[in-house]
Amino acid sequence: MRLFSSGLRKLVRRLATWLTFGLLAALLVLILIAVGATANRAGATTEQRAAALTLVTFPAAYGSILSFILGLGGLFAVIYGAAVAGSEWTWGTLKNAVARGESRRRYTLLSFAAIAVVIGVGLLLAFLIGVVAAIVGANLAGVPTTGLNDGATLGRLPEQFARGWLAIIEEGALGFAIATLARSQLAGIGAGIGLYFGEMFAGIFLPDIVKYLPFNVATASVSTGAARGGFGGGGGAQIASVDANFALVLVVVWLIGSLLVAAAFTERAEISG
Repeated sequence: MRLFSSGLRKLVRRLATWLTFGLLAALLVLILIAVGATANRAGATTEQRAAALTLVTFPAAYGSILSFILGLGGLFAVIYGAAVAGSEWTWGTLKNAVARGESRRRYTLLSFAAIAVVIGVGLLLAFLIGVVAAIVGANLAGVPTTGLNDGATLGRLPEQFARGWLAIIEEGALGFAIATLARSQLAGIGAGIGLYFGEMFAGIFLPDIVKYLPFNVATASVSTGAARGGFGGGGGAQIASVDANFALVLVVVWLIGSLLVAAAFTERAEISG
């Protein structure tokens, strides 16, 4: 508990935490307000206006906001996990912990547990900020917000958010493991971003393989559709995916596997300084 609490305090103070979730929330706010301000512009077709207004029309706006957060948030989670894990090596905090007699495996796993909690809080705050931005966008576009308290949609949100949080921390765990193996923030972030976009493009040529890989199963686990894409969902290309419930199982497998790799490498690695 002491290591976990210490990890939380450390993450709250880090600039990477504020930059990651601040940028995610800022992009969401800018998009939703821009949509509301320009939806009724001259020259827009009826189809274009209707498509834009779905982003600020409740209760559908709840799904749009969550889709954006889980789509772009996956990339941010990879970067964040890699930044935190890499800093343990480059800043010497892992070395200091080992010198105090801390278990390497325990320190690694509790460090990621703190990351998972911070990601959950950050996603929740970003979602609430997005809802406020969507209300502002709806008012700018002259769209009523009568669906804001739709009971059926609100009742589904906790499960959707829980599945989304698990998917996001799986992606964060992958970045965490990569940076641990590389012992570097920059190398971990670069490799994580490369894998993120590499998997996306590989899905065009190898869909039957890519649909089982970590980023695709993370997306599929929070989707009821058979394809990946849409608002914040990773681009316009449609990539076949597995069933949402099976994808959730694969998310857990990738999550546990990434953490086991990170913990095992840290346990055996030579720490010099």
